[in-house]
Amino acid sequence: MGFSRFKEHIVFFLVLVCLSACGKAVKTNDVAVPQFSADSAFRYVSEQVNMGARVPGTNAHYECALYLQQQLRRFGAEVEIQQGQKPDYKGDMQQVVNIIGHFSGIASKRVLLCAHYDTRPWSDQEEEYDDRMQPVLGANDGASGVGVLLEVARQTGMLSPEERKPVDIVFFDCEDMGTPDFYSGKERENTWCLGSQLWAEQIASQTKGNARSIYKFGILLDMVGAPDALFPREYYSEQFAQNIVEKVWRCASSLGYSSKFVSQQAYPITDDHYYVNTIAQVPCVDIIHYDPYNGTGFAHWWHTSQDDMRNISPATLEAVGKTVLAAIK
Repeated sequence: MGFSRFKEHIVFFLVLVCLSACGKAVKTNDVAVPQFSADSAFRYVSEQVNMGARVPGTNAHYECALYLQQQLRRFGAEVEIQQGQKPDYKGDMQQVVNIIGHFSGIASKRVLLCAHYDTRPWSDQEEEYDDRMQPVLGANDGASGVGVLLEVARQTGMLSPEERKPVDIVFFDCEDMGTPDFYSGKERENTWCLGSQLWAEQIASQTKGNARSIYKFGILLDMVGAPDALFPREYYSEQFAQNIVEKVWRCASSLGYSSKFVSQQAYPITDDHYYVNTIAQVPCVDIIHYDPYNGTGFAHWWHTSQDDMRNISPATLEAVGKTVLAAIK
């Protein structure tokens, strides 16, 4: 998928720090089971993948951006297109196009839900060097989070104004443009998550550093479709938004998903939520599939040509979608 790497942190943290006994349900009041169609979410993922790799600057990326706008409007959102430029790992300016869907409600503050819709230009985790120049199809790394949020948008749009919570759904661009593993030049900082950097900078400027006046909290979805996905408590999420982590994981447990939303802590991962937290200062958690048994920390097909629909499970999409909907209620 696209997001920044955590190699620079590896010497400081254990692979997994157990926070509580695994597999035990968190004691909490029952929550109402939200309406969520796993079949719809799966279809939204498939429709993105059928466009091809959504690498910024390609026809497939443009097609996907239009598709997302059309879907959000169809579900009743007011759509905003946020554009700008950010330097990539070589210092070249990349065009960034974030897509934002605003859903109104009666509460005074909004909830931020986000995922990235671009895919990585290089399969730089492939074993063969020649294969590393191929773009990643990004069924899980990109399309899965977007697919879940499109179904969340559909469900939100069907609610009455009195039932609806005010939500902004943001599809970040250029998340996966970070420095490829095969690059031998001088590495720049902050080359991942260009779309969230742009969004965070602009919202911080608009609110004069007080984005908390608009947003209660945020939830980022990244790589949330694999059949065997596990979602530990990511380090930065715990550092900046521990109470939101507790809220989300408690909702997951109440819905019967504690086997996926595990009570363990993962390495710090430089994903879009990092910039939402540090620049916009909106507490944001990252629901992300982490594999402690693989050297990269992610699935063996991460950033390879194998990131296709074989890695997408409707049941996992449903678990994440229902958890998100329960949390924002």
